[in-house]
Amino acid sequence: MEWLFLDSPKQSALKNMQIDKELFLGCKKPVFRIYSWDEDSFTIGRFQKLEDIDNPRQYGSNWAQRITGGGLLLHGKDVSYTIVIPASMLGKRGVKKSYEYLCRFLMDFYKKLGLSPAWAKDVMPDSLWHSDFCQEGFEPYDIIIEGKKIGGNAQKRSKDTILQHGSIPLKKEYRPHSGYSLEELGVDIGEKEAKELLKTCFQETYNVSLKDKDEI
Repeated sequence: MEWLFLDSPKQSALKNMQIDKELFLGCKKPVFRIYSWDEDSFTIGRFQKLEDIDNPRQYGSNWAQRITGGGLLLHGKDVSYTIVIPASMLGKRGVKKSYEYLCRFLMDFYKKLGLSPAWAKDVMPDSLWHSDFCQEGFEPYDIIIEGKKIGGNAQKRSKDTILQHGSIPLKKEYRPHSGYSLEELGVDIGEKEAKELLKTCFQETYNVSLKDKDEI
């Protein structure tokens, strides 16, 4: 199956989230997007309000609200991805199983880096809980490496379309509530190399071809 592929340049939180929203509302073909962020960016979940977050200035001024749920997530030292598909592509999979399926390429990505990823539900089932900060909560299909959560993923659904996006932290982040990065797990990988490997893993995991799509 042929998918559209979009490799976006580094840009603001607002622009990145605008693109995701446009893809969710308007794209008729399956899309795989990889992108990065300006320094000191952050996003908040669709049900969060900036005024309810204690001292939001400590996270920066470059922020946006996602169309997905979840908590505050820091960006700027990570690479992110977005998958947009017709809901019919997931067949009878429910929400949890759809996370398992759509995160499989991430498991392969981490394995190719020499790491041993596992689902949170399998290695820490008693620690699953929600948090106002993405990196401090644990969902069943969060990815755990050496006892530490790495990255995070969230979905937006309509009757016909499913969007899932997520973050892969590459370098250590010094702002509060940051979670762990590949650098802290002993992996030194740059943005370009990470993007190339994510693309390769996506194609191999789902046996698809990716056709370049012009920036929107």
